[in-house]
Amino acid sequence: MSVLVPTMGALHKGHQALIKRARTLDKEVIVSIFVNPLQFENKEDIDAYPRTPERDIEIATIAGATQVWFPEFEELYPEGFQTLTAGPLGSIFEGASRPGHFDGVVTVVNRLFALTKPSKAIFGEKDFQQLSIIKTMKTAVEIIGVPTVREFDGLAVSSRNHRLTQEGRNSALVVNRALSAARLAPTVEIAIEILNSTLSTESGFKKDYATVIDENDFSVAKETTQSKRAIIAGWVEGVRLIDNMPMAGR
Repeated sequence: MSVLVPTMGALHKGHQALIKRARTLDKEVIVSIFVNPLQFENKEDIDAYPRTPERDIEIATIAGATQVWFPEFEELYPEGFQTLTAGPLGSIFEGASRPGHFDGVVTVVNRLFALTKPSKAIFGEKDFQQLSIIKTMKTAVEIIGVPTVREFDGLAVSSRNHRLTQEGRNSALVVNRALSAARLAPTVEIAIEILNSTLSTESGFKKDYATVIDENDFSVAKETTQSKRAIIAGWVEGVRLIDNMPMAGR
């Protein structure tokens, strides 16, 4: 058996954490690298996605991968393939802003699982909604989440960060400030107020959403909710940024 770490390449410290976690679970670790067109809403975004295959192989191997796989489109999507649906959870928050995105995610993950037949697969908590949706898939593969990896200044590591100028990166730091402040709030209502008031202090950040959810169904959390998580999405310099953080005392 093996552990699969699905990626779209442009590997960084966050991916390394996933691969290292996979290596603790099995001696065979497959890292797939495929920029999946089914989960992009526009051609410009997919064309702008960084592609660094040689560096990716080096990073993945150093982190513990035993196989780095670059599947071709025709290999994953043979003629007549079926697109899957992510269900109701795929149409809110990220799904509302990126229609069809999660359908593309579950479709490619299903094909990756079918071709590699892993016992386990590793995904990052930074894409928490994605992780939650994949966990709902009907599969024998055990899905394991790994906490978000952050830069020294708190910015969540992402392949998109390199598209930010220094000014944009400074603006992006408001996301971590908002999450860090909100997670200590005494009530859900106050936490949501802190998220939005903190984000409003940074003119360079254009908010999409910011709230506190019940991790189990992504409804707005109540005081009685056991597992609460603050989530944020928005744009800086046209680059979409998402982040989340579990609430203290959950």
